[in-house]
Amino acid sequence: MDLEKIVAELEQERDRLNQAIDLLKERNFPASARKTAARDGRGSVARRGRRLTAAGRKRLSELMKKRWAERRRKAKSS
Repeated sequence: MDLEKIVAELEQERDRLNQAIDLLKERNFPASARKTAARDGRGSVARRGRRLTAAGRKRLSELMKKRWAERRRKAKSS
C-alpha cells in the first residue's frame, strides 16, 4: 500500500472522529455525565454493545413463539 494513501486514510478517519466529538460537545451533556464517562473510560459505548443482532432477534423471536405455543397448549389441556 502506498504511504500517501495510508496517510490520507488516517487523516479522513481523524476528521470523522473530530466531527463526532464536535457533535457530542454540541449536545450539552450534563457535566456529571461527562465526568462519569471520562472516569470509567467506557461512557455510552458499553451500552451500545448490548444491542441484539438481526440473527439474535430472530432466534429470540423463535424461542418466544415456541414458549407461547407451549403455554397455549397447556392452557387448552387444563
